[in-house]
Amino acid sequence: MSGRGGSWSFIVAAALTVFLLDVVVFAQAKSFEDVRCKCICPPYRNITGHIYNRNVSQKDCNCLHVVEPMPVPGHDVEAYCLLCECKYEERSSNTIKVTIIIYLSVVGALLLYMLFLLLVDPLIRKHDPYTQPLHNEEDSEEMRPQVDSSQARGNTVLERVEGAQQRWKKQVQEQRKTVFDRHKMLS
Repeated sequence: MSGRGGSWSFIVAAALTVFLLDVVVFAQAKSFEDVRCKCICPPYRNITGHIYNRNVSQKDCNCLHVVEPMPVPGHDVEAYCLLCECKYEERSSNTIKVTIIIYLSVVGALLLYMLFLLLVDPLIRKHDPYTQPLHNEEDSEEMRPQVDSSQARGNTVLERVEGAQQRWKKQVQEQRKTVFDRHKMLS
């Protein structure tokens, strides 16, 4: 049932996100268009540089149609417009909106998944009674009596593994001692 609850909350969050984005885009649609002409005019004589934006068609994307009011007198207009660089720009508001919705949906799904894992993790990780004795085994290794092969037959799998581990540790200690002795003899 928790899987269905998570999917419903994801659907509700996605629908709410789409609705909010539609409201924001609709509110800003009056001030922004998908096409525009942008003219960048550098400083000219005593006039500072300026950037002009205007919603015009591609054929009208030039200084004469975009720069209003014209900051120079009539005889300097041609020289001023030759300095300006005009570019026609198009964008797709729908593509931008869909991309943002997908991005927010993925981030929302990942956040929901993280919350799900945080809630389920304590249930998955129950206390294992064998964990503590295995960690303390190294501390009490020398105090433990050695088990002979006749007793090992009736032991559990865990006890057999512990016995094999003890034998392996003993072999490693003997090898270290042998290497130390050889190194001492060579020095």
